[in-house]
Amino acid sequence: MNKHVNNVAPEATDLSRRSFLVGTAATGLVLGYAGVPGIGEALAAPSNFEPSVWYAIAPDGLVTVTCGKADMGQHIASTMAQIVAEELGAKWSDMRVQLASNDPKFNDPVLGAQITGGSWSTMMNFEAMSRAGAAGRMALTEGAAAAMGLPASELVVRDSMVSHPKSKKSMSFADVVKSGKATKTFTPDELKAIKLKTPDQYTMIGVSVPQLDIPSKTNGTAKYGIDVMLPGMAYGAVVTPPVRFGATVKSVDDSAAKKVPGFIKAVTLDDKTGTTSGWVVAVAGTYANAKKAAQALKIAYDGGPNAKVSSQSLLDEAMRLQKQEDSGQFFVKDGDPAAAFGTAAKVLEAEYTTSINIHAPMEPMNATAEFKGEILHIYSGNQFATRSGAIAAGAAGIDPKFVVMHQMWLGGGFGRRLDADMMIPAVQAAKAIGKPVKVIYTRENDMTMDFSRPLTYQKVKAGVDGDGKLIALSHDVVSAWPTQRWGIPDFLTPSVDKKGPLDSFTVNGADFFYTVPNHHVRAIKNEMAHNATPSGQLRSVAPGWTFWAVESMIDEIAAAAGKDPAQFRISLLDGAGKNDGGAQRLRNTLLAAMGLAGYGTRKLPKGEGMGVACVSSQERATASWTACVAHVAVAPSGEVTVKKLTVATDVGTQVHPDNIRAQVEGAALWGLSLAMYEKATLKDGGIEQTNFDSYTPLRMSQVPEVAIAVIANGEKATGVGEPAVTVIAPAIGNAIFNASGARVRALPITAEAVKGAMKA
Repeated sequence: MNKHVNNVAPEATDLSRRSFLVGTAATGLVLGYAGVPGIGEALAAPSNFEPSVWYAIAPDGLVTVTCGKADMGQHIASTMAQIVAEELGAKWSDMRVQLASNDPKFNDPVLGAQITGGSWSTMMNFEAMSRAGAAGRMALTEGAAAAMGLPASELVVRDSMVSHPKSKKSMSFADVVKSGKATKTFTPDELKAIKLKTPDQYTMIGVSVPQLDIPSKTNGTAKYGIDVMLPGMAYGAVVTPPVRFGATVKSVDDSAAKKVPGFIKAVTLDDKTGTTSGWVVAVAGTYANAKKAAQALKIAYDGGPNAKVSSQSLLDEAMRLQKQEDSGQFFVKDGDPAAAFGTAAKVLEAEYTTSINIHAPMEPMNATAEFKGEILHIYSGNQFATRSGAIAAGAAGIDPKFVVMHQMWLGGGFGRRLDADMMIPAVQAAKAIGKPVKVIYTRENDMTMDFSRPLTYQKVKAGVDGDGKLIALSHDVVSAWPTQRWGIPDFLTPSVDKKGPLDSFTVNGADFFYTVPNHHVRAIKNEMAHNATPSGQLRSVAPGWTFWAVESMIDEIAAAAGKDPAQFRISLLDGAGKNDGGAQRLRNTLLAAMGLAGYGTRKLPKGEGMGVACVSSQERATASWTACVAHVAVAPSGEVTVKKLTVATDVGTQVHPDNIRAQVEGAALWGLSLAMYEKATLKDGGIEQTNFDSYTPLRMSQVPEVAIAVIANGEKATGVGEPAVTVIAPAIGNAIFNASGARVRALPITAEAVKGAMKA
């Protein structure tokens, strides 16, 4: 069925925040081809029919969908094609995919900036791509009607054919395109007025069709960033300082490097964007020799202001900030928790922490830069073209309109490729030697210089009345602010106490769907962590730590009130006030997970227990309803064996069932890895873990049984790539308590911590 080779262009859309484009223009993040001669003039052959910038139909009938999302193995390009094909009426074997460039025509006024993250892609693109497909079907129908001399209202479109059932006449999409009769265009208002199919009419959506990118990825024709080869290209290997950020290069002795065959130059980065500090790139004719030259360089550093910072000092600073009543800004400010604590029958307090975590995708960070006259071409797999193009321009010292980004397939991203640090050494090295340069990080480069998930500290206080009802909860979240680091004002959120904008991507999830009359959430920026460990967005973002605290505390409250933790949650999900609708969906998801796991239906052996958690990740406004029942066994030594994870998720409309299950399963295992195994530490300003021998994600031998229940109810499609990450850790922690009586409050969960809590 898929005997084609998928073409890879560059990149495109995302995010449905119209104001974002205005904000990026104001901050200099203006990408594009405007005024650049010869750029973007022939992205599609003139004979193609293009009902939308997002797809074109060729005279041979093949439909090529341009995906404006980064495809990092989640098959989002195929998903976009599947949505288009449903409304277009195309045969799946006729569909093709390519990746969009940073041509400004792909900055859709509705979909906004070119960013892939937050589990937003399907959720925010479903309707727009559906309307694009429907518009193409209508245009083809009118064109066929004109060509055949028949009323358009009597024609039917199915399997890439426009047919007239009465006369048995028909035209293929190829015939209509070649006829030149398909010319109808649509205004935004006309697109909005199109009546789309209802779920009961779907023939393509909800079907696990073959993924369009699989053939090219298996036969080697799909091009990843690391595959880029340009004529006359040199290679760069970076040398990074012992301090994560803030170091400067005092001197570089390249005398030994000059003895390496093919050595060209050592370039000390002068990064005006502030993305990197203290980096040198060794350039040579081959990557092997670039690495040898890099190792031969003798570099003296000034460690800078963060040279003595450690994980402990970051945590100490977080605890100090939390104790200050005027720290941070309020994200939620409902009622008066302080007053409610004064009347509560019981008050509980707990501290929850998470460690620094590293992305570590399998394809190393890489970028290839080439200057063609005044135009800079960047080849890389990237999740945020709108920002990254501006970073590349800043590194080159040119106007962003002279940057052309060639989007490649990504060998893993998980938020790591939202950043553009890998482009800076490639750009500055290419500029320094006057030749194209490909830079490839070593694993050590990437681990020690990752824009990691930040270390977090959370203080939660809760009060219950005499009936065991939760009446008040205060929640302080202290961390670096990854989104603020991007310097894009429109990504920040006004605080409810009017103290200024806050980084809601550090507190999302704390604004849960439980009904609590008195509820405060405070977002506190740890400036020390912000500077010493510049943080990024790692798969699951804030809900990866906020729900660790929330769902652990809900269990602690239930235990203190003598109530079953699952039933306690159900009582809080009553849908009152602002929680209307969402709470019911989350409640149903929790019930589905409980039923599939057999929660509460059988007596478990001694030392075993089940724990529950339910979440509304990613953001409250774009929630995906997910619940987990974890089944664990705890040995007297404190060793924890996760026997089974049962995850239920409400996805609204499921486009590709197999892909959804795969993503939920993968997300659950990622959540398990973060919960039990992954930890990076900072010492003397540098990340201590340099490879997978010291940073130890989940191994295959540690994978438990995973059961997935997908709820598809025809509601708006939700995201599935990240939510299951956030529900696993608290479910495991709660299961450990039910198995052993040990309450753990730090991630990752260690045997030592469990054993210590058992004794306590």
